[in-house]
Amino acid sequence: MRIGVPTEIKDNEYRVGMTPSGVRDLASDGHTVFIQKGAGDGSGFADDEYVAAGAQILPDADAVFNEAEMIVKVKEPIEADLKRMKDGQLLFTYLHLAPVPDLTKSLLDKKISGVAYETITGRGGSLPLLTPMSEVAGRMSVHIGAYYLQKPNGGRGILLGGVPGTLPGDVVIIGGGIVGINAAKMAIGLGARVTILDTNLDRLRYLDDIFQGRINTLASNKAHIADACARADLLVGGVLIPGAAAPKLVTRDMIRAMKKGSVIVDVAIDQGGCVETAHATTHSNPTFVVDDVIHYCVANMPGAVPRTSTIALTNATLPYTRLLANLGIEKAIRDNSGLAEGVNVYKGAITYKAVAESQSRDYTPLNDLL
Repeated sequence: MRIGVPTEIKDNEYRVGMTPSGVRDLASDGHTVFIQKGAGDGSGFADDEYVAAGAQILPDADAVFNEAEMIVKVKEPIEADLKRMKDGQLLFTYLHLAPVPDLTKSLLDKKISGVAYETITGRGGSLPLLTPMSEVAGRMSVHIGAYYLQKPNGGRGILLGGVPGTLPGDVVIIGGGIVGINAAKMAIGLGARVTILDTNLDRLRYLDDIFQGRINTLASNKAHIADACARADLLVGGVLIPGAAAPKLVTRDMIRAMKKGSVIVDVAIDQGGCVETAHATTHSNPTFVVDDVIHYCVANMPGAVPRTSTIALTNATLPYTRLLANLGIEKAIRDNSGLAEGVNVYKGAITYKAVAESQSRDYTPLNDLL
């Protein structure tokens, strides 16, 4: 198969969809890999490394999209990417389609086979390609929140860990999944007081066990969320419903009751955000203020640490890339049910139910199209 890896063009996105070691594996399988010139620079991978691994370097994105049967990216295609995509092309990347109907329509119109990293499932319903970036974003959320809590950055002037004779800051985490557990690790390490809310009581029992009493756990409901928001210095939104738009659990009224200069980091913004006042921002302009509360809602947080993020992501994606390349999409998704869960759009139809429901569009089971 002819595989193309273009340079990411989302604002301040420095990750790349494939490392030189991935190229080497695909080349050894007999595939041709095209890398756009400079695509790996932001993650510290030079063109010469790709060439040594067996890739062909092409001068621009037009050439990559034109040559490739499968496009491997990191972030969802934006307008310039969509213009370059060919009808029927295979796209393997994060898509996060639920909150972006225009992108969905563009992929449907071109009959793109869109395989989304974030909905591929593993054993026990895990999300193996979402997990590494959730780990990165969860850990970053506390670093970022601590930065914006500093007074020169608009915050309350709170040191999360405090010092002897002062109280530590309060970190509230909504969602006890991968984002939440990694945010908690960082917050505990800084010495903050940490509260995690989740609707799954078994998950809360698990978190209580592994953190050995160093966190507070709360069953998630409107009253508990409102109380937790009111005392939070840093609020981390880590709610996920796979493939679907995130529920708006933190309302405008809850925001109004928060402390002046407190900080919200809505990691769920890729799926529309779990905070009513949130909207997607970029690394160039990462924050905005609503009711004296700082909102950080960057939709590609891991792009700020691209070396770590690219390696972590491609460790997880490469086996699936090889499966798609070696077998072709139809045989690959017949043979691997977890990979089939990643197919969000196919042959002009939405094949992932949560996306269709989020956009009030028709849903077509994937098996009906095979």
